[in-house]
Amino acid sequence: MTTVKDRVSLTTQPSRIDEAGNAWIVHNPRFGDEGTHFHTYGLLTPYFKNLAEGQLLGTKCVNAHCPIARGEGELWLPPRSDCPDCHQPMIWQRVENPRGYIYAYTHVERGGTGLEIECPYYQIDVKMEGVGTILKSYLVDRRAIRIGDRVRARFRTGADATHTCLDLYWELE
Repeated sequence: MTTVKDRVSLTTQPSRIDEAGNAWIVHNPRFGDEGTHFHTYGLLTPYFKNLAEGQLLGTKCVNAHCPIARGEGELWLPPRSDCPDCHQPMIWQRVENPRGYIYAYTHVERGGTGLEIECPYYQIDVKMEGVGTILKSYLVDRRAIRIGDRVRARFRTGADATHTCLDLYWELE
């Protein structure tokens, strides 16, 4: 049976969101009103909107003239708005049933200033089939892990959504 102490919790508050056209402007209330950090997600806004809805999106290059992708690029996570090889816009693609394995990890026992994840926790690099990049995130489970352990994506949604990358987390399968 899993208990609360077996799982990591966040020490953050949800961010306030303003919209400017199709882009989110995030108000991160990290240090009270005087320390609110304003950040725009710009062309990457769909990624964060979908995290808050429990969906994972990546991007890929479909430019036939790209010297690397040649119209059939791999999926990128985290997403890029433009291809790093041909500088053309990437397209969005949903990752169905996101699962992978732990490629590398760090056990964080004491976090620095501004860390919004309760310590101790595992910061993990996740390799997913069909994705050309390795995604860094965190594991919600606190039990001992090994490289190669299988994980599945989970999401903070609705009132629990922070509207940040913390809305995506992983748990052991």
